[in-house]
Amino acid sequence: MKANVHSLDGSVKGNIEMPNVFKLQVRADLIQRAVLALQAAARQAYGTDWFAGKRTSARYLGVKGKRGSMKNREVARGTRVVGSNPGQEMRLRFAPHARGGRRGHPSKPEKCWELKINQKENRLALATAIAATAVKPMVIARGHRVADIELPIVVSADIEAVKRSKDLEPLLTGLKLQAEMERVSERKVRAGRGKMRGRKYKHKVGPLFVVAEDKGIFKAAGNLPGVDVAKVNELNAEMLAPGAQPGRLTIWSEAAVKQVKERFG
Repeated sequence: MKANVHSLDGSVKGNIEMPNVFKLQVRADLIQRAVLALQAAARQAYGTDWFAGKRTSARYLGVKGKRGSMKNREVARGTRVVGSNPGQEMRLRFAPHARGGRRGHPSKPEKCWELKINQKENRLALATAIAATAVKPMVIARGHRVADIELPIVVSADIEAVKRSKDLEPLLTGLKLQAEMERVSERKVRAGRGKMRGRKYKHKVGPLFVVAEDKGIFKAAGNLPGVDVAKVNELNAEMLAPGAQPGRLTIWSEAAVKQVKERFG
């Protein structure tokens, strides 16, 4: 498989032989496993306070023959508050069904959220996710507007030294990605409580720049909405298949393609 190499203005300056990894059959099942494992590893442990609902003087008063026993008094024999406060005396506390009581089965911070995946399966999932970036039907199915664009997209290694966002505009225009950038520039207000928790707006996922080395491209592309940058040695399945759906629009630098060939063949 050969691909055109574009210069910084989007014009074709040559071609390059793509690695064999781009010819692999896409395994959506393995990609999903790898993405779920990454998401599970990113979860933060959480749990309730160990003494939540237990800071009370309530005790069980249903034993026969004890002082204050509830036996034969036509009152539920629950854990009740003992004290001199008229408003709180003999009220149910502590039990899960009581007002202000503990939870029956609280969340525990020691719970393990990890999902395991074999190393070979994880490596194959990454390889097939790379191959999916060159399959146009999958890229279009993700919503990317690339009907008139030839995939995969390879740019000269000079792209890694671009330091300003406005210097990327000629490249995106030359690659006919104006419609794609208009798509990802839209943002919508999130529905639900997330608006109160620092994630009010939802953005669409746009192109991914894959480079061999950061010489300024991270700062330049980081200012564009929906655009991400990653090094070849830091790639994972979730970057190439957000939401476990393969076929993200990916722009490869010429140096990154060579590293992919060394790593995957």
